[in-house]
Amino acid sequence: MNNLLGMTMEELKQFAAEMGEKPYRGKQIFIWLNRGVRSFDEMTDLPKALREKLKSCAQIGGCSAVYVQEDESDGTRKILFESEAEPEADTFEGVFMKYSYGNSLCVSSQVGCRMGCRFCASTLGGLVRNLSAGEMLGQVLEAERVTGEKVGHIVIMGMGEPFDNYDNVAKFLRLLHEGKGRGMSWRNMTVSTCGLIPKIEQFAEDFPQVNLAISLHRLTDEGRTSIMPVNRKYPLEELLQAAQDYTEKTHRRITFEYALIDGENDTDEDVQRIIRKLGGMLCHVNLIPLNKVEETGFDGTSRQRAREIAGVLEAAGIPATVRRQLGSRIDGACGQLRRRQG
Repeated sequence: MNNLLGMTMEELKQFAAEMGEKPYRGKQIFIWLNRGVRSFDEMTDLPKALREKLKSCAQIGGCSAVYVQEDESDGTRKILFESEAEPEADTFEGVFMKYSYGNSLCVSSQVGCRMGCRFCASTLGGLVRNLSAGEMLGQVLEAERVTGEKVGHIVIMGMGEPFDNYDNVAKFLRLLHEGKGRGMSWRNMTVSTCGLIPKIEQFAEDFPQVNLAISLHRLTDEGRTSIMPVNRKYPLEELLQAAQDYTEKTHRRITFEYALIDGENDTDEDVQRIIRKLGGMLCHVNLIPLNKVEETGFDGTSRQRAREIAGVLEAAGIPATVRRQLGSRIDGACGQLRRRQG
């Protein structure tokens, strides 16, 4: 069975031609898919005979919400999805968030993760599988159906390491940008990585207008390796050089994510290391008090301390903010909801 969601317009034109139809039918199908239709019968400008033919050889292949948590205080929804393309496969998560500039969805790129960051719930149990571009797009469409609101910004910061699934993530970004589809601006998309240097270099070539976020969390090799095993392969200084090269090539500011862990990386000495390492770079530091995950043994820094750190960084000339606390009454950490519902 062919899964149509996730195909490009050109792929759908080819698919239509292989069915003995005019290629423009593929364009029509593409437009309908990106409107979030749930069945071929909703594609009302297609002949009935073609709709019946599609039912016999294809499926839309998106996602269905199997569980939704809502924080009524701020409208955040955490959604547990299952794949319609692979309904027996493991579930995965997305988070719908409301901001003054519009609605954003945090999208998962993998089920689980193999990066092994010690503070992260997503990596508990390792990597199960990569998500397809259609399954990522399906998260957006299903989130809009669940909430009744449009998603205007995408952050690929959910379960998984996006650059460990680079080809599918790249296709997803291009699908979002396609004018006959969602027509989303490149600058409304953000991809986060724990530091896969070769893919950072490729990303600068392929998507110079898409926002890049790099998870740092510690500013010494010993400290970073202790909580992020990826640092063994891609050490801190090499990563910071790759970040510098990225900003010089794209002229875009990098966001450095820094999860504040109580007693681990929030001391005055840690803050001074941030200043020494990042001073003068075209960057922004996003301070994130860690969501507590019982299995990891780590707890988050207080928001008061996070604000103090942001003030010290700002005074040193490094733009810094404390991530707004959304969804505090629901399972906030990536991978938490999946584990609770599993």
